[in-house]
Amino acid sequence: MNQSVLVINCGSSSIKFALYANPAEPAPLLTALAERLNEHQPSLRIKGAIEYQGDLPADSGHKAALLSFIDRCGSVLQNLQGIGHRVVHGGELFHASTLIDDEQLQRLATLSPLAPLHNPINLLGLELCRELFTGVPQVAVFDTAFHQTLSESAYLYGVPYEWYEQDAVRRYGFHGTSYRYVVQETARRLNKAAEDCNLLIAHLGNGCSASAVLCGRSVDSSMGLTPLEGLVMGSRCGDIDPGLIEHMQRSRGLTLEQTMSELNRNSGLKGLSGLSNDMRTLLAAEAEGHEGARRAIQVFCFRVARQFSALATSLPTIDAVVFTGGIGEHAAPVRQRILAAWRLMNFRLDSELNNRHGDEQGRISQPGSPLVMVVPTSEERMIALDTYQLIAAN
Repeated sequence: MNQSVLVINCGSSSIKFALYANPAEPAPLLTALAERLNEHQPSLRIKGAIEYQGDLPADSGHKAALLSFIDRCGSVLQNLQGIGHRVVHGGELFHASTLIDDEQLQRLATLSPLAPLHNPINLLGLELCRELFTGVPQVAVFDTAFHQTLSESAYLYGVPYEWYEQDAVRRYGFHGTSYRYVVQETARRLNKAAEDCNLLIAHLGNGCSASAVLCGRSVDSSMGLTPLEGLVMGSRCGDIDPGLIEHMQRSRGLTLEQTMSELNRNSGLKGLSGLSNDMRTLLAAEAEGHEGARRAIQVFCFRVARQFSALATSLPTIDAVVFTGGIGEHAAPVRQRILAAWRLMNFRLDSELNNRHGDEQGRISQPGSPLVMVVPTSEERMIALDTYQLIAAN
């Protein structure tokens, strides 16, 4: 019996794919990336059981990219057991990964206003796969689900309570699929049950967040109603005074839509540096004396340290501070600066271990120091496991 599961992560201008042969196999059979969609030079790259790299027709969108992927990989996509999709926002309607039928798809569509840059694209991926893979079970795995264990004190805003009751205004938290995987993997490396772990985790990539995990469950997160709140990110601003929106209207005549576009697309590392949203580019530019790059990295690291300190309020003890995500896993200087900025904790990093991103356990701290680890995430693996489990249960 074919046990393969396809994982799809639709972004605004990209699609990531991962094909898993069976639930016991941790590494995917193949991975693929279609990027720069709806632009002049879209491309598709496939690695693993099938190797391919080439351009897509100019201005190709998500459907064209998906069709091209199917065309190239048709021989290994026969009789799929299921397809798992990353969905950013589940609101309060979805507390766990869910098999998608017509009714669930309609419920999901009502949540698009909560994540207008993400959910409509995630929905598009679901709808395309239901059309192209008729009869194959589709599973939605939600970034917000892991954070449904937040208490009222952590998720409520100081706004009229009827806004929460009638308009779903509350803090939700994101990157939950990544956090679930990292909690389980960290517990394994510590030789403990996840329920026995109290962790501070930073998921640092183009999107960034931090989370407090008590006894294996999320109790606080830096992100809020949307993925805009919290840390400084690649192109997103993170925490701001909401009065900024009115100020920019008066100061520059910006509409609400223009201001929100700037806060989502042209802020964060990109806006602070005036150069790039990519930390690798900024670290290289800083080494050459670029003042904007230095400024952006400094603000970024300080904000993570400050958020760690705030999130520690939700934990009685901290078993480990964990870094994950593209920046968290690969940018040793950034980890060093974040921990140096959190002076109260007196972290002592092992420079050699930090530079090679951890020992076999993932440890980058010296003996006697509070434990700091680097634990690579695998959202795709977590989505695949949820898909297998839901299909088996139904």
